[in-house]
Order: sequence, then C-alpha cells, then structure tokens
Amino acid sequence: MPRRRKLDTGVPWVELTTTADDWKQADPQLLATMLGEMQLIRSFEESVLDLAGAGLVHGPAHSSIGQEGGAVGSILTLRSSDGVNGSHRGHHQFLAKAITHVSGGSLDLGALVDDDMQAMLQRSLAEILGLAQGFSGGRGGSMHLQWLEAGALGTNAIVGGGAPLAAGNAWAQQFAGTDGVAINYFGDGSSQIGSVLESMNLAATWKTPVMFFIENNLYAVSTHASEASADQRFSIRGQGFSIPAWRVDGMNPLAVHLATQEALERMRAGDGPAIVEAEVYRFFHQNGPFPGSAFGYRTKDEEKEWRGRDPIALVAAKMQQLGHATEAEISAVRDQAKQAMADVVRALIEDDPEREGKRRIVPSLWPDPSVVDTGIRSDGTELESLTAQEPADISGEWRDVKLVDAIAQTIDRRMELDDRIVVLGEDVHKLGGGTNGATKGLAQKYGPERVIGTPISENAFFGFATGAALDGRIRPIVEFMYPDFMWVAADQVFNQAGKARHMFGDNNAVPLVLRTKVAMGSGYGSQHLMDPAGIFATQAGWRIVAASNAADYVGLMNAALALEDPVLVIEHMDLYGKADRVPSGDLDYIIPPGSAAVRRSGADVTVLTYLSMVDRALEAVEQTGVDAEIVDLRWLDRASIDWDTIGESIRKTNAVLIVEQGARGSSYGTWLADEIQRRFFDWLDQPVERVTGGEASPSISKVLERAAIAGTEEVVAGLERVRAAWGGK
Repeated sequence: MPRRRKLDTGVPWVELTTTADDWKQADPQLLATMLGEMQLIRSFEESVLDLAGAGLVHGPAHSSIGQEGGAVGSILTLRSSDGVNGSHRGHHQFLAKAITHVSGGSLDLGALVDDDMQAMLQRSLAEILGLAQGFSGGRGGSMHLQWLEAGALGTNAIVGGGAPLAAGNAWAQQFAGTDGVAINYFGDGSSQIGSVLESMNLAATWKTPVMFFIENNLYAVSTHASEASADQRFSIRGQGFSIPAWRVDGMNPLAVHLATQEALERMRAGDGPAIVEAEVYRFFHQNGPFPGSAFGYRTKDEEKEWRGRDPIALVAAKMQQLGHATEAEISAVRDQAKQAMADVVRALIEDDPEREGKRRIVPSLWPDPSVVDTGIRSDGTELESLTAQEPADISGEWRDVKLVDAIAQTIDRRMELDDRIVVLGEDVHKLGGGTNGATKGLAQKYGPERVIGTPISENAFFGFATGAALDGRIRPIVEFMYPDFMWVAADQVFNQAGKARHMFGDNNAVPLVLRTKVAMGSGYGSQHLMDPAGIFATQAGWRIVAASNAADYVGLMNAALALEDPVLVIEHMDLYGKADRVPSGDLDYIIPPGSAAVRRSGADVTVLTYLSMVDRALEAVEQTGVDAEIVDLRWLDRASIDWDTIGESIRKTNAVLIVEQGARGSSYGTWLADEIQRRFFDWLDQPVERVTGGEASPSISKVLERAAIAGTEEVVAGLERVRAAWGGK
C-alpha cells in the first residue's frame, strides 16, 4: 500500500466573530462613525431607488442596501491615499471612502452633514444620474464611480475586472516606498473569475499590499453560490495562493473592522496580500427597487431573516446598550441623513411642467453633448518640451546596429532618465534579454525591481500595469510575447486601459506602453502570428506605432513613453536582425503623432504601409516600374495618423494601395480604406485597392504559411491591378 501524509498549506484561514467584550472595548467614536456612515449610505441608496422607480436613473440602479456593514467596517480607518475599487454594485464602497475622506474618519452624530459632506453627496448622486457636476461629468454613472482625491479608484462594471487594477495601485504604492494599501471589493459571483484568481497569485508572488474583499451575498443576480462553487466559503481561495484569509459576518461592522485591522497590519508591514470574506445580503434584487422574492429566486422568509440582521440596527442597538447614544440621538442621525438627501434631490430634480405629478432632472444640469468625444486620449501637449526630429534630418555620425539592439538601447536610455519606468513580461529578465533579445542588459543594470519576469498570466500582469499607470508612480512597459495573447487579457487591454480616461471623465492619465511583435513567416502557427493593428485601431483610447527601421523605432518609442496614453508598439521579427543604423548621440529625439514618412516619391499611386511591408513595397516598385509614392505610416491610430501627408499624396496620385501582411478579417486596412474614401473620395479615380494576406490565419506548414500572408509578390500584383484600372502600361 502506498504511504499517505496529510498536507497542510500552513496558511492562516480563520473565522472571526465578536464578543460582548469587543463591543465594550470598541472606541465609542469608532462606533458613532460606523453608524453615521452607514446611515448616510442607506439614505443615499433609498433616494437612488426612489429616483429609479420614477424612471429618472438612466441605466441600472444596483442598490447596496443591506451590505453597508462590509464597506464601512473595512474602510473607515483607511487613509485618503489608500486606494479602493469595487464592482458594479459599488455605491456603498465609494461613499464609505468618500465620507471617510471628507470627515477625516470621524463623524459628529449631532452635526452629521456639513457643507463639504453635502457637496460630496450631491456630486455622487449627480454622477449616478449622468449629470455634468458629477465626479466624472456623468460619464461613469452608477457603475463607474471615481474620486481620486479620496482614494476611490473607480468601480467597475466588468465582473472581477477591478482586481488587477487595485493590485496594480498597491504595487505602485509599494514601488514608491510607502506603506499604502489598496482594497478590491467583489462578490461571490466574481470569486471564480480568472482575473481575480490570477491577481491573487501575482499579488502573493510579489507580496503586493492588496486586500481582496469578498462580499459574499449568496447570489450572482439569481444564481445561488451553491451553483457556482463546490465550497461556498470563498475565502478558501487564499489557501491555494498562500494568502491568509479572514471570514466574518459582514452584517456585523465591528467584526469586519477587527478582521480588516489584522489584515492591514500584515499588509502595511510588507507581508503581502490578504483576503477578507464578509457574508452580507442585498435586501433588494440585482437591480431596482424590488426584493429578490419578487423574481422567485429567494423566499420572503429568507429575506425577513436577513433583514433582522440589519447592520445599522445592530450598531444602533449596541450603542444604546453601552450608553453611547440614546434612541432619540439614533433617530436624529437617521433624520439628518434623510434631510441631506432630500436637499440633494431637490437640487437636481424638479416637477415636470409638462407632465402633472411627474418629476424630471433639471434640464440645465445635463452635460453638453459636444463633449461626447473629448478626453478619449491626451491632447499631446506633454510632448511639447521634447525634441521632435526626423531621423533623416539628424546630422553627425551614425552607428551600425540591429533593430532588436536599438529597442534595448532606447528603453535603457529612458530607464536611465526616468526611474518610474518598469519593464515587465514573460522572460524579459532572462535569456539574454527575453526570447528575442529586446531587453538585453536591462535586468543586469536595473535589477528585479524594474525588470520583472512575470508568470504566464497576461490578464493579471497587464492589469497590474494598468492599475500602476493610473496611479502614475510607475510608467510600465509591458511585453506580450506574441500579439495573439491580447485576447487572454482583452478585458484589461480594451475595457480597462483603453476606456479609463474617457469613462472617468478625463480624470486619469494612462501612461502605459505595450510592446509586441508580429512573427509571420516564423512558423509559429495561427495562435502566435497575428498583426494586432487592425484590432487596436477599432478601440478608442489606444495609440499605435509601428516602426520599419531602427532610427524610427527610437523616436517612436521615446514619444510613446512620454505620452500619457496607452500606446501599442508593434515590432516585426523580420526586422529584428536586419543591419541598420541609428544616430550616435543620446537617442533622445521623438517622432510625434501625425508624422508619416514618404519613403519614395511618385505620381501614379499612393502606397500606404508599415513595418516590414515598407521594404516589400519598395521591392515591388522596382520590379513593376510603377511610379508609386510609398508612405510609411508609423502612427496608425485614428488620432495619431498623418492625414496631411496622406491627403497631399492622394491629391497628387488619385489612387491608393494599402499594403499589409496579415489576415484579411482583422485587417488594419479595412478601417483605413473606409476612412480614406470618406475623406478623399473626390480625389480618387478608382476604388481603394488593398493587399492583405488570406482569410485564414497562417499555418505551421511553411508552404501554407506563405500562402496565407502577403509578400513582395502580392504587392506586385496589387500595383498591377492599380495600373490596369487606369490603363497604364
């Protein structure tokens, strides 16, 4: 018979409950602040539900009534510099952080709401109603609440999507040498999400001071926790990642507070992350003013039992028992909160003069529709102090270099001058500079704090980088070994990094560079070879650069690292080993957005291309004799593309050929052709012609791979089609 030995993780996992002595020993001011914060949140939420019932909340109203104890118990001792974020049901967490910030963490129950508190409550409700005076100008609404001054990092409508961002904020605080922390709030439904579990693993590995706070309210919409997990004690997740965990009654704010204090002590001491699971209960349905029993997935008896455990009633009763407050004083707290919210509603809502007995939002409070597309990305003024130069105009000596070495040298120069820059990705710290040598020498020079090899976990490490970039104390350069891996991290790449600036009302800069390489022709098959330009060009918020030579790469990467936006830097394996040159100086020049380069002047057709296809296009022109003007786009995104150079060329040639290597379906040229025909239709003598690969992704077979992608032969054919259309010879 085999021998068996019971294994023990050695990781603490405890259930914490309060005793009568805990309540007696609790600071009366702490309990008063708990009561005041919870009552303000409750009254706020009751007002939201009232307005939702009247049809005045556009979109969902995810009430947190019943769950106030978890948020308040865990937040009321945090500093304003500590970060919190939450989920779509995040009003209570946002308000707890905002109230704590405004009050300094101490409320006077006799004067609960001063002018600053009243203003905060009004801005919060205005944001939920989508009004201009909201914290994000009404763009975030109910599910995306942010107030950076208070440390409210932004709630998140993607289930589990906030976990990497909060962890990234905590990583930035750790990197800056503070003892600051961050808390990510999510529910039982998020506890199975990959981004949450990946973030737990990475936070534990890096000893990041982030708390994963699980609000286990038993239901993900109507799906019971027992249907989602074999073990409904979701804090057990900590055992798999070496993260200590506390399990508490979330309807008891003091229990939450005591567990949180123990966790915070560990986190601030540099011992890494923690998990707190609080069992709570939302008194209403997932959305709106009706109980869950109205939809048949909960019983009225269950709801009655949980309502009997109301956290506000519990703290009020304990304060009266201990002689800290009278019934009249408790009632006065409730009255003050209700009056404050009545005043807020009165400032935002009025009787509708056109519908008797109905109300409406005061019309003058809506945002101006003309700002709908402002703040998607920066205005680029951060580049104004830098030296913009075309490499062709740089005089003096040049030196020979391969493009892959120019990449490492450019990043080295920027890291030398800006100690906020951190490089992270799979294997970037080893193998002599990653799998291709693009980070050569950086790990040895800057150490493991600034050149960080990550687990195979794109969703987590890109999300960490995004959270850190939003904080601003780290400027990450993230490497995805292959662009196809963006799909693994698509939420963090597109829903988070790409949308954050606009979604939160242009309150955030997102200084982040994502490097990746196109590997078509290398035999890595359909899951490692794509050109990501076409996908990213459709995603608002992202800038895109693609260099065809080493000198351009220097200027483009320098600009990317100076911008306050997420920038995709696309490289190509075909160019890595190519003999090339860069100026012998300090490599500090930039090539700003809106800077295409004409590689060959011509009169017959405008060829628009990028990366290695610039060389293929030049070869094709030599073979055909077509007098083509070849434009190396360099900046590819909607806001950064050089329409002036493109337009000038089209007005001269009256024909366009877009050349790219990759698959037709995800093609960059699809978007570009549409835009060209809208902008320059009157100057075109024929439809925009395109050269792309086939429909299928490249295969492993060398023959099938070549058949799937475009090369010089396909560009020759494209030029011949253009020539045939205008009868040329």
